[in-house]
Amino acid sequence: MERADGFDHQRLEVVPRPLVEAALARGVTRRILVTDAGYFPRADHHGRHRIAGAPETIVIVCVGGSGWLESDGVLTRVGPGGAVVIPGGTPHSYGASEADPWTIWWAHVRGTDVAELVEASGIRPGNLVLSLRSIDRITSLLDEIVTSLERDMTPARLVATSGMAWRLLTQLAVDRLLPEDGTPLERAMRYLQERVDGHVQVAELAALVGISPSHLAALFRQATGGGVLAHHLSLKMARARRLLDTTDLTVAEIARQVGMDDPFYFSRQFRKIHGASPTAYRDTRKG
Repeated sequence: MERADGFDHQRLEVVPRPLVEAALARGVTRRILVTDAGYFPRADHHGRHRIAGAPETIVIVCVGGSGWLESDGVLTRVGPGGAVVIPGGTPHSYGASEADPWTIWWAHVRGTDVAELVEASGIRPGNLVLSLRSIDRITSLLDEIVTSLERDMTPARLVATSGMAWRLLTQLAVDRLLPEDGTPLERAMRYLQERVDGHVQVAELAALVGISPSHLAALFRQATGGGVLAHHLSLKMARARRLLDTTDLTVAEIARQVGMDDPFYFSRQFRKIHGASPTAYRDTRKG
């Protein structure tokens, strides 16, 4: 017999639906609102079947054991480090495995901004499961949400949990773009970071990390939106900004510290990115 809740040592918070409707009519919480959240340890016989989907988007993070998700005719196993993200209105079924029931953190969210945030995480029909790299950070956010709702469900508390939910969904989106340690992309990015004051050839970098130049370029486009050299330039400009803000070095000296011997070329690149010369940037009041 499958069950929706009632597990030993569970944590479960459900915002009363009149409070949900009122919050969805207010400024901040209409954009993103946590309606339910919880923690189910070793959720034996846990399962839900929603043939018409749910009005909320559902986020489930598995931290132990295993479970499964079925949606759009696709059955997917979910193990530790897996996150299920089911957009509102999507028919689905999910549940814990019989042999080793999952332990999960979960939340339901509604609001006008939720669909766009879910899309940013790479969720698509038939592909509703993510493999997480920063699972501790994500489960910490879910713990914060549950703990906050356990205190009270005042309008102020719902605003607070809205902020946590925003961070949760943006972290899911960022998580898939950050390279795992030891992968060719991570090694290439680290190499560029360590050589901000130098010059890099794409073909040489690709050979160093063991992939083709075209594959490396594709990985960078996916992760950063630009190419290898564009990313290297952005790292150089980030260091230049720090030096302009925190030192009295001349523009020529800063140019050399980011691997550009020609200060005029450095200034042109800086202006192209920042819309101001290095000197004008330094003179701008900040903070």
